[in-house]
Amino acid sequence: MKKIAVIIPCYNEAKSIAKVINKFPRNDKLASYGLNIQIFVVDNNSNDDTAKIAIKAGATVISEPKKGKGNALKTGFANIPNDINYIVIIDGDSTYNPKELLRMVEPLYNDFADVVIGSRMGGKMNDGSMNLLNLMGNRIFTYLVRNIYGTNVTDALSGYYACKNKTINHLYPYLISDGFTIEIEMITKMARLGYCITSVPITYNKRTGKSNLKPIKDGACIMYMFFQNLFWKSEK
Repeated sequence: MKKIAVIIPCYNEAKSIAKVINKFPRNDKLASYGLNIQIFVVDNNSNDDTAKIAIKAGATVISEPKKGKGNALKTGFANIPNDINYIVIIDGDSTYNPKELLRMVEPLYNDFADVVIGSRMGGKMNDGSMNLLNLMGNRIFTYLVRNIYGTNVTDALSGYYACKNKTINHLYPYLISDGFTIEIEMITKMARLGYCITSVPITYNKRTGKSNLKPIKDGACIMYMFFQNLFWKSEK
């Protein structure tokens, strides 16, 4: 039986977190594929009932008081059990579809890739899910990542990932992002580490609640991280 750990970084996602957790395929269904799932919600110092609702919905809650998506994900990675085979990352705002989990992990299960990134650009974006500024920024970063880092991806800023646990264990010590630069840091450093990265089409929905992303400020930080990693090399 292969084990999947789902990490959901959350800051004030009380309105959506139960819906996200409950949409994942249950273990009785996953067992027919030889899979088992454990869900970990990283509560990023929320001031609402995110943690309580997540526990009630059946998730294990991990606390990370330092705000920032990067901080939340790094804490999630540090707390994953050693016997996990695959790690799936998904946001807690109901923009991504947990029902597409099997599509995400299938390339890992068959050793087609080490990392799978859910592609909104190559998939289905529903009305109101992404504004024009974010869409343009995403297309620019995807073009740069494909042509400069040589990765086979169609959505460089996606928040829906599936990775082999050994890939995350190798990457984790090198992660420095505390905020929204975490995705671009992960994809560029995994490319530099030589991992096989691919994309699969996914569905993208309008988020529940208010976004914490600041397009101009965070976009500048993402661009800085992109160029900072151009000449990055691992120490091992």
